[in-house]
Amino acid sequence: MNIISIGLIGFGTIGSGVVKLLTEAGRDLKRRLGFELRLKKIADVDLKRVRPVSVPAAMLTPDPMEIVNDPEIDIVIELIGGCEPAGEIIKAALRRKKHVVTANKALLAECGDELWHLARQEHCDIGFEASVGGTIPIIKTIRESLVANEIEHLMAIMNGTTNYVLTKMTDESREFGEVLAEAQRLGFAEADPSFDIDGKDTAHKLAIVLSLAYGGTVRLSDFYCEGIRGISHQDIEFARELGYRVKLLAIAFKRGEKVEARIHPTMIPMDHLLASVGSNYNAFYIVGSASGPIFLFGQGAGMMPTASAVVGDVVDIAKRMMRGGKKGLSPGAGELMLQPLDLIPFDEICTNYYFRFMAADRAGVLSKISGILGNHNISIASVIQKGRKKDGAVPIVMVTHEARERDVKEALKKIERLEVVHERVKVIRIEDERLK
Repeated sequence: MNIISIGLIGFGTIGSGVVKLLTEAGRDLKRRLGFELRLKKIADVDLKRVRPVSVPAAMLTPDPMEIVNDPEIDIVIELIGGCEPAGEIIKAALRRKKHVVTANKALLAECGDELWHLARQEHCDIGFEASVGGTIPIIKTIRESLVANEIEHLMAIMNGTTNYVLTKMTDESREFGEVLAEAQRLGFAEADPSFDIDGKDTAHKLAIVLSLAYGGTVRLSDFYCEGIRGISHQDIEFARELGYRVKLLAIAFKRGEKVEARIHPTMIPMDHLLASVGSNYNAFYIVGSASGPIFLFGQGAGMMPTASAVVGDVVDIAKRMMRGGKKGLSPGAGELMLQPLDLIPFDEICTNYYFRFMAADRAGVLSKISGILGNHNISIASVIQKGRKKDGAVPIVMVTHEARERDVKEALKKIERLEVVHERVKVIRIEDERLK
């Protein structure tokens, strides 16, 4: 019986899930595949921590290079996260002709080019399905199932923490700070939640997806990223009144030879598939030129969902090894080595907008605001004005027809200088085909 030997670097939450799957499903995997996946060695800096799965002490080592240098190990799983030392460990493994599986979205988003060049040079695979969407097979879908398609449009919920917070704020009429504190107590948010709620986690994932979908390299600084800190319960209530729900979305559109990409809180119609995605779930809505709309939904994080994606990559690589040895890369392994992706500058994008002004309750205010918007080519689709007074001001809510981001910024600067406007204008972008 043929054996594929595996080394695991990082025995934390996800690593424990991988060990659990390989152990508990080992017999079934062997029967289905016709060969054995054998976990030979595990490296971690903390070997004394209590874990939900136990392994023989002889299998453990504090030194990841023991795995990298072991000539019997065929596939190295990297689950320590971060750019370093993970990057150097992966490069060392590739130079020793070992295939790599990783869930490291930060490393791939920031240093993917170098890793892909090295993988091709050494005729090795890098499996990275678990880096985006947890158990959702978004990477496989884009680079294999939709390979003959042009990705015309993509909108996705890529972060479970922010989706949990926004879902609770919407369904239970609660404020951001209160829900975030609860999410931290329940383990849905980190003690320092900045990486999630400021959109950085989503940005790393979108960079990977953009590179695969459109065949070019992307830097995080190339596209706009805004998190959910500024979303208030008041804005969510107005969204409901307008027929929308607020979600933190990663968005991409193919515009001729260029690509539009952005991350920000977005109002979407209540009947949109993404609007129904609640709690800490992730989802991807993709429109392919031949496939039409596709919707993928599932757990975007967590021990077993992410471990499932990691083991799936291990199995794919192992199958290719058994068919043809260590020659040839997996489908799509070279996409990230192309030229930088031509992204449309954010100031040039056009979409619809929600504005909330806190303005003095007096005659002529609405006409002043609408006059400035009109002078900047911004047309108003609807207005809500109610007497919800706050420090002498009332909210005026406007939804616009499609407008250019640069024009919106210039108009709002002038509006915020008006004596009758008491606060900074709240802006949330809208994706609604009915307004186009």
